Amino acid sequence: LFLHQTGSNNTTGLNSDADKVTFHPYFSYKDLFGFILMLIGLASVALFSPNLLGDPDNFTPANPLVTPPHIKPEW
Repeated sequence: LFLHQTGSNNTTGLNSDADKVTFHPYFSYKDLFGFILMLIGLASVALFSPNLLGDPDNFTPANPLVTPPHIKPEW
């Protein structure tokens, strides 16, 4: 599977078989390797230190006697 036909972008008309890279094995494996590497990185952060991905407001202890300041009564 090639992206261009032989000599389709070659103005000299010479055969340029030596400088072609096939799409499927090279770019498919390259993209698959990058995807797996990113997946391993995200999974390791999510599994080994999940607190790094959390919102800092979730770590404040709740006080049931105090209403948050943005909540006002309607009267």
